[in-house]
Amino acid sequence: MSQTPFLPFALPEIGEEEIAEVVDTLRSGWVTTGPKARRFEQEFVAFLGGDDSLQAIAVNSATAGLHLALEALGIGPGDEVITTTHTFTATAEVVRYLGADVKLVDIDPATLNIDPAAIEAAITPRTKAIMPVHYAGLAVDMDAIFAIADRHGLKVVEDAAHALPTTYKQQLVGLLRSDAVVFSFYANKTMTTGEGGMLVTRDAQLAARAKVMRLHGINRDAFDRFTAKVPSWYYEIVAPGFKYNLTDIAAALGLHQLKRLKGFQARREQIAARYDEALSDLPLILPPRPDHEGDVHSWHLYVVRLSDDTPVTRDAVIDSLFADGIGVSVHYIPLHLHPYWKERYDLKPEQFPHSQKAYERMLTLPLYTRMTDDDVERVITAVRKALA
Repeated sequence: MSQTPFLPFALPEIGEEEIAEVVDTLRSGWVTTGPKARRFEQEFVAFLGGDDSLQAIAVNSATAGLHLALEALGIGPGDEVITTTHTFTATAEVVRYLGADVKLVDIDPATLNIDPAAIEAAITPRTKAIMPVHYAGLAVDMDAIFAIADRHGLKVVEDAAHALPTTYKQQLVGLLRSDAVVFSFYANKTMTTGEGGMLVTRDAQLAARAKVMRLHGINRDAFDRFTAKVPSWYYEIVAPGFKYNLTDIAAALGLHQLKRLKGFQARREQIAARYDEALSDLPLILPPRPDHEGDVHSWHLYVVRLSDDTPVTRDAVIDSLFADGIGVSVHYIPLHLHPYWKERYDLKPEQFPHSQKAYERMLTLPLYTRMTDDDVERVITAVRKALA
């Protein structure tokens, strides 16, 4: 076992500005959803460069945002939603919250993103929506997704948990013509609020419904109720809503993380480029780059795959890296291998050959802004040793 300090797989970068803003929030007495959550929503729209029609709704997780988006679109029992098997379970589980069914499909073996041809083949009369996932921070072929949605009259909700600030054809994810886009601010994401997410939409009705359902189905904003100059105790419950609001403590982090996001992405890009350069001669498939000139990859994850002729197994490589004090992960164990999804839909690995093969050969290397150049070189040295 290595005597050098363990290098974690991921760590957030929290600065003095974030800490001061959180302290200010605690001192203000407004610790739940209030003025800073609202400001965070406004600044998020400004960051995306959206017009007046774009609305951002802060929530306590991307899972909550996906659930709210599908609920607002009327997805329910008897409906089907198509998404990729190669994702975290949250993408699919929100469909089941609503009593609808999930149709899992395979990925493109080059990009590891959802395969548009597989989507087309999976559509039935019950299909109501497509949920593409921008895997690792690389944009999905959204033109192909929109073409399918237009042909079949389907809604599109983008799972953009990995995709801030990813672009598709020079447009930020969040500004495309989907019905809704959901970002994650979980601790290991490209920016963080600890736990948290943002639902972005241009659909005024969807936004209105999501805002009501975000906080118990109350027809008035809590912030407005508690800051009004006249008695404002009266409200009405218009639906059986959820408890999905983002706190001001979390938003305080987000306000400053958002300001630093472009710098964060530049550092991630730099680390990814160094990995590409140093690992290109090894029996590895390195992460794909964007198809379109000038597009931005968020580099949430740096996923490598062992080539067919690699002399060691994926698990042996992971064991070697851990022995050298390097934290790694696997993204993901595909949904078709998990007991719930496998049993509910009678899924078999041969239905998803590209996802299955990728899973068996992939591992994710550390890539985060707190890594020093020496940390990056440590990872490179350990990978080269593991594959020797």
